[in-house]
Amino acid sequence: MGLFTVEQARQVLDDLRPVLDDVVRWRADAAEIGAALRGGAPSALGGLAELKAVQARLDDALTAVQQTGADLKGLAPLLLDFSCELEGQTVLLCWLEGEPELAWYHRTDLGIAGRRPLPVNPAN
Repeated sequence: MGLFTVEQARQVLDDLRPVLDDVVRWRADAAEIGAALRGGAPSALGGLAELKAVQARLDDALTAVQQTGADLKGLAPLLLDFSCELEGQTVLLCWLEGEPELAWYHRTDLGIAGRRPLPVNPAN
C-alpha cells in the first residue's frame, strides 16, 4: 500500500488490535517456553513442539500485520509505522505497544526519537 491517511491508518490499527493482542501473548509464551528449554526446567506451556507451534502462529500474525501496509519496526515492544503525508511532507505515523491510539508521527529520517504528537485535526 502507498500512503495512508491518518483515518485509514487508525482504522487499520483498530482492525489489527486482536492480532496484536495475540502477538503479545504468543511472544510471551515463546519467551517462557524458550527459557524453560534452555534452562532444562519444564514449562506448563509445553516443550519444543509447542514452541515451534507458537513461533508459527507468530510468523503468520506478523505476516498479516505487514500485509496491511503497516511497517513492523519492532517486536518487543511492538512498533508499527504507517507512511502518511502530513502538512505536505511524507512522515511515519507511529504506534508503540501500550498506546491507546495512533497519536504520534515522526519524520522518515528521524525515527522514534523524533516522535511528535499528531495535530488535533490533521489535514491529509
